[in-house]
Amino acid sequence: MRIRRSRHVIIVCGIGLLCSTSACTTYTPTPVSDVAALSTATAGITAEPDDPASSPAEEEETEPATRQTEWGPLSEADQELVRKVRLASLWEMPMAQDAVQRASTARVREVSETIASQHHTLDRRVREAASKLEIKLPVKPTAQQQSWMSDISSKSGAAYDATYVKWLRLAHGQIFGLIGAVRGSTQNTLIRRFAEQCNSAVLNHQRLLESTGLTTPASFPSPPAT
Repeated sequence: MRIRRSRHVIIVCGIGLLCSTSACTTYTPTPVSDVAALSTATAGITAEPDDPASSPAEEEETEPATRQTEWGPLSEADQELVRKVRLASLWEMPMAQDAVQRASTARVREVSETIASQHHTLDRRVREAASKLEIKLPVKPTAQQQSWMSDISSKSGAAYDATYVKWLRLAHGQIFGLIGAVRGSTQNTLIRRFAEQCNSAVLNHQRLLESTGLTTPASFPSPPAT
């Protein structure tokens, strides 16, 4: 009986030892070195910043220079209008005076005389405004304006009249938009009054040129893109 009980005890202990050994083999602890490597790898990851303020700031567009005068702020657009009207007088006035002598029809000569006279008055106002506002004025027409003058001068008779009306009508149409834009945006009272004077003169010149009956589609600027 004692031998059987001993065998039973040994068998039970052996089974228990075998179970504990099997249970231990199912769990393998993570080596300390691997944990350290994992921690190091995780620490090396950096997240992208979500805050827009942390991103490089975009360059801001600089506004055109505006300076103060006794008539109010004077913008670059205000000064550009004064310069452009001066340029118009530099070529339109002498060409109108020339047309008074060379035009082949009485109506073109009559219209040209009025335009030349009004440009003389307008140029005086340009120089007065430029002096008060300290704006440097051009002293000769642009290359494009000189090419228009050459084209007109190279013609004679009816071709002279048509070419003269075409280029003057085109030039007046181009500056008309600038006058309106400046009149609507300027904070300078002197420029505002000057723009109104220019608007009246240019509109009148357009009507005079159109009254000759020589305006054609080529006499008008291209319509603005929509």
